Amino acid sequence: MNKLMGFYELNNMNLPSIPWREYSKDVVLDDKLLWTIRSAVYQGNDLNLPRLVGITSFEAKVFADSLLDRLGGNGIVIYYPFFIAKKSGNLNVFSDAVVIEAVKDDLWNLVTHAKVDVTIQINEDGEFQKGNAEFLTEDEKNNLLIYVGEIRKLFRDDLFEGKSILLEWSFAQNSSIDKMPIGKEYLVFYEARTV
Repeated sequence: MNKLMGFYELNNMNLPSIPWREYSKDVVLDDKLLWTIRSAVYQGNDLNLPRLVGITSFEAKVFADSLLDRLGGNGIVIYYPFFIAKKSGNLNVFSDAVVIEAVKDDLWNLVTHAKVDVTIQINEDGEFQKGNAEFLTEDEKNNLLIYVGEIRKLFRDDLFEGKSILLEWSFAQNSSIDKMPIGKEYLVFYEARTV
């Protein structure tokens, strides 16, 4: 499963996920919000695809139109309102284990800068932590773990083949136009893929 399939899977899962929509050139973006623009390809390398995060509606429109032209029918462009991540990470679900990696703020700190505040591995032998054991609260950890059963059910064939399911997540808040957090914090999953 690539990023594109992951976007569609998240829409169909019983998981809290971003309210993304497929972009087309006639889309009108609310200028009172900041936006995130991402892409996914139908075939080929889908790692490190172009994206812009936390940009104005004008910047988003220019970038999304250009990206749509560059993809040339080999993928889609998606958009969603920008959110501010307080903590982010990966939830890697195996048939017999779960690994949570967490980092302060944006996931880019983990995937781009290789920072990790805590890694938690849970299997039949118990729970093992490396890093700051107090970084994730019990409530935050449990909020991630309650979805493991659903993920295993949905991806049982992939898990049976020895693959794992990698989901990207954040504990986030909505953002004002000047990038200030507003509203209640919530969990959001925004990518799922098999590895």
